[in-house]
Amino acid sequence: MGSEGASDVVRWAAFSCVLVPLVLVGYGSSAAGAAGSALGLAAVTAVCRVLLRQSERGAARLHSEQCCPHRGRHGRTGSGAHRGGHRAGRGAPVD
Repeated sequence: MGSEGASDVVRWAAFSCVLVPLVLVGYGSSAAGAAGSALGLAAVTAVCRVLLRQSERGAARLHSEQCCPHRGRHGRTGSGAHRGGHRAGRGAPVD
């Protein structure tokens, strides 16, 4: 599910936060009970939205690490000459 799918889920959840209390009042529930239901649904929607965003960020981070792995500070790209290696200088025996 991409970013578009997650935003659709959040939109439907917000819609239900409005629709459910109206239906409850329409079927004879008290206004206080319907308001409590609306607040509960809004809280669950907010938590789900935060979790979806964190999941999307984690998936994007995982995808970027798989595409182009970070080599780190001392990563080497090949087996060529290395910087700072020991070299035979003057007076050093050469094999």
